[in-house]
Amino acid sequence: MAKAKKPKEQDQRNRVIANNRKARHDYLIEDTVEAGLALMGTEVKSLRMGRATITEGWASEKNGELWLEGVNIPEYLNGSWTNHSARRRRKLLMHRHEMDKFIRKSEEAGHTLVPLSMYFKNGRVKVEIALAKGKREFDKRETLRRRTDDREAQRAIQVHLKRGR
Repeated sequence: MAKAKKPKEQDQRNRVIANNRKARHDYLIEDTVEAGLALMGTEVKSLRMGRATITEGWASEKNGELWLEGVNIPEYLNGSWTNHSARRRRKLLMHRHEMDKFIRKSEEAGHTLVPLSMYFKNGRVKVEIALAKGKREFDKRETLRRRTDDREAQRAIQVHLKRGR
């Protein structure tokens, strides 16, 4: 009989490292894909400590491959000469057909590739990359207004249901 995994071990294997909430505010998300990252050993150790910032990151195409840029993974504190550069360019690992599709769509006017989240999945680092189109200022205000209106409507419904009992 197989030994059951402890819940703590499972949490360590599937854990969110960083989220990019700003991207959902600044961009209209059209499509997403999960990609692996080619990392150095000290980068993985730094990520296991939960240290990463993806809010200023983007993906770009170079020689038919996608690269993640602008993402900050701080140096590993206990690292030596093998330590990595904090803002180096990192290769995204994806299937060729997915990569070609995202490169083709990102070349359209107004589109860009932004990271939405970085997480561990079965012990490997994954990044959720989104094909996004920039929002204008009035679009952002409209989204906030709609979200506020929905929240107020839900509160009104809850108050009405409580009084009805």
